[in-house]
Amino acid sequence: MDLKTQPLRFTLGKQSSLAPEREREERVGEEDDPEGIDPRVKLMYLANEADLDGIKELLDSGLDVNFRDIDDRTALHVAACQGLTNVVSLLLDRGADIDPKDRWGSTPLADAIYYKNNDVIKLLEKRGAKPLMAPMHVRHAREVPEYEIDPKELDFTNSDEITKGTYRTASWRGIQVAVKMLTEEVLVDEDKVSIWSFFRKAFRDELALLQKIRHPNVVQFLGAVTQSSPMMIVTEYLPKGDLRAFLKQRGALKPITAVKFALDIARGMSYLHENKPEAIIHRDLEPSNILRDDSGHLKVADFGVSKLLTVKEDRPLICQDTSCRYIAPEVFKKEEYDTKVDVFSFALILQEMIENCLPFAAQQDNEVPKAYVAKERPPFRAPVKLYRHGLRELIEECWNENPAKRPAFRQIILRLEFMYNTLGQKSPWKVTSLPVAVCYCIVYLYVPALLLA
Repeated sequence: MDLKTQPLRFTLGKQSSLAPEREREERVGEEDDPEGIDPRVKLMYLANEADLDGIKELLDSGLDVNFRDIDDRTALHVAACQGLTNVVSLLLDRGADIDPKDRWGSTPLADAIYYKNNDVIKLLEKRGAKPLMAPMHVRHAREVPEYEIDPKELDFTNSDEITKGTYRTASWRGIQVAVKMLTEEVLVDEDKVSIWSFFRKAFRDELALLQKIRHPNVVQFLGAVTQSSPMMIVTEYLPKGDLRAFLKQRGALKPITAVKFALDIARGMSYLHENKPEAIIHRDLEPSNILRDDSGHLKVADFGVSKLLTVKEDRPLICQDTSCRYIAPEVFKKEEYDTKVDVFSFALILQEMIENCLPFAAQQDNEVPKAYVAKERPPFRAPVKLYRHGLRELIEECWNENPAKRPAFRQIILRLEFMYNTLGQKSPWKVTSLPVAVCYCIVYLYVPALLLA
């Protein structure tokens, strides 16, 4: 076989960050004798061993610094995985491509981020490496998920931006949809390693959760793009916008409208919390993540930081991930928490609908959780009559300092239904369906006549 066409694989060292786990496991314990092997693969071994002199000798002999093995991995991939800054620097100085992709779509920067090699990350970025939100490739076509959407079917012509850098509208199979994209724009420079890992995991987790969810008060998942970049989550599009925009336009809501909306939210959240076999915690329940459908009802949306109850977190939530203004104190204090964190957020939203005021509006977002930890709660400024039939008491129970004393959404629904029915009842003395003149005649002419008779 011609040396140039011979398939070669480097099997020592850390593997690609996107290689299937089972394949990585198969390679554990494999050893190869670097002596007498193809010089191209020897470059990979020397990079793994940080043998700078050996690397220089091979490259001086005319060996291609960008040689790729059978997995399309380069010496730069190997050095980035191992965290060998000096080797990375040498290879780049000798002309190594900065962003080569291996067979799974991973780049040296992506591998360095996966293995948390901070010095290598900084060096690669300084030399021009670009972040990669790598797709979730499968090894065989039969493993492609049923929900997979061909990105060519998504038409972004005349697309509108819903949320800066994340959500856009698109046309798909004759309907308008909302598309959430996972791109490098979500990354920040301050803590790129943890943010990168967080968003990749959040995308996978959100996708896993959305497949389970089917409820009238939860936004409908339609499909996803996972086999190409950028990855996308496609959901139904609700053109009437979110609750935040509605409150800005309408101002304070009448109690019966607020209770109606609260019922929609509570029903969606109860469904999530009673998911089997494990409850789903939203963790980012706030007006911007609650959408209005064509009928005027609300749907809970955006499960980017949601999680199953028993799943342990890689890192605690921070204000960059969720709205601090609606976050429960136990989350801010990094204590263990459960579904009751969503009940706390719900209380703030319900009060905001009545008050037409953000929780602690005068304070900065990142300062508000400190007020909650200090057992402070947003003041009730609206007239007492707007909090009739136990509405204020419900809000106060839902934001109780002790999560165990907060009611479950199943209980909240029963109380809200009672309030809604009570608020909707009309006084038997009001004859609103008759013209005023007719009512006048009945009261002042016929009633006295009947009494005299």
